Amino acid sequence: SPDGGPRSERAPRIYTRTGDAGSFSSTFTGERRPKGDQIFEALGTTDELSSAIGLAGEFSTEKGHTFVEQLHKVQCMLQDVGSNIATPLSSAREAHLKRTSFSEKPVLELEQWIDSYSEQLPPLRAFILPSGGKSSAALHFSRAVCRRAERCVVPLVQAGEADPNVAKYLNRLSDYLFVLARYAAMKEGKEEKIYVKPEP
Repeated sequence: SPDGGPRSERAPRIYTRTGDAGSFSSTFTGERRPKGDQIFEALGTTDELSSAIGLAGEFSTEKGHTFVEQLHKVQCMLQDVGSNIATPLSSAREAHLKRTSFSEKPVLELEQWIDSYSEQLPPLRAFILPSGGKSSAALHFSRAVCRRAERCVVPLVQAGEADPNVAKYLNRLSDYLFVLARYAAMKEGKEEKIYVKPEP
């Protein structure tokens, strides 16, 4: 090897070239679908959501927030969300379904987290703008991306291609991210900006 150390096995290439020739890509079940298919839109948005949460997690780590472990767990769950989305039920075999099923358990866990943080927050008396410091603002941004991911997934659930618990999870996740954004602002002593109607 160039550095004189033992020669390791060559890492797999990150590019496959399989999508170069046209506008098709493959699902987990091996089915070829157009790249503009709702499945790939939902997968891409879920990936974007995980990236946004990763950024929020980095800001939150810098501030010493203890909820960062929860954010990491959410990112892992979003991998499972992606696996379920990438396995359209119409073409899935039993083996696929066993590997990519999505239960209600993570939804219930999110609800417990939401309740726990909500109890510690002052009541909402006005419309809050995304603000409250970097951690909070990044969590608000994640919440907005999460809403879009949910909008992408709902048609797949309605078409019977994705598990209803996936849409439920994304719905609760946006609520969790909103509550967490407020909690982060409170813990950092940052002011939440509120909507003020502009003068006519």
